[in-house]
Amino acid sequence: MNFSRVLKIGALTCTAVAAILLTVNFWIVNSTVHKIHYTTDLVPRDRVGLILGTSKRTIEGHNNLYFDQRIDAAARLYRSGHIRKIIVSGDNRTQFYNEPKDMLNALLAKGIPEGVIVLDPEGVSTLDSVVRSKWVYGSDKILIITQDFHCYRALFIADHFGIDAQAYSADQKGELSSTLATREVLARIKAVFDLYISKETPQYAVEN
Repeated sequence: MNFSRVLKIGALTCTAVAAILLTVNFWIVNSTVHKIHYTTDLVPRDRVGLILGTSKRTIEGHNNLYFDQRIDAAARLYRSGHIRKIIVSGDNRTQFYNEPKDMLNALLAKGIPEGVIVLDPEGVSTLDSVVRSKWVYGSDKILIITQDFHCYRALFIADHFGIDAQAYSADQKGELSSTLATREVLARIKAVFDLYISKETPQYAVEN
């Protein structure tokens, strides 16, 4: 195989990959953008809030801004009467790492009544968290609470499973680092693969 042929194959491969990335991202964003709210003005009332889990601390040990923003947003939505119950869904991999418990404690510190908070310790992925809100906790109408970039993928998953979901952006269209933007693009590709090719369902489809 001569060098020019190798270059041609490489160029075609790169073009195909780029086309797939652009198509998938356009599909996910375009099909869900109308369901994302950036203010409480048009947020429907009487929904169940679903906070998607993230670590309370960064790798460096600092407060995680994304965690704080999600908690602040949920507290704001509860106080304004837009959500009546809050599911805190996240990873609970060890006794030393418990996203739902951290979110519970943070909400309690904000004055949110413990009786309206439901812990989902098996939200090991966005797919698990979203689908379990319906399959396990029986929530007919959910309001997903996470950052803007994450809302699209979460809503896309909800739509696929026929879940009535809207989303509230916790960061009001914050800027993404190049690393996080790349990671989210790849996560969207994986979401399409999981939903349409491997037919992924939650690891824990019933309450443990």
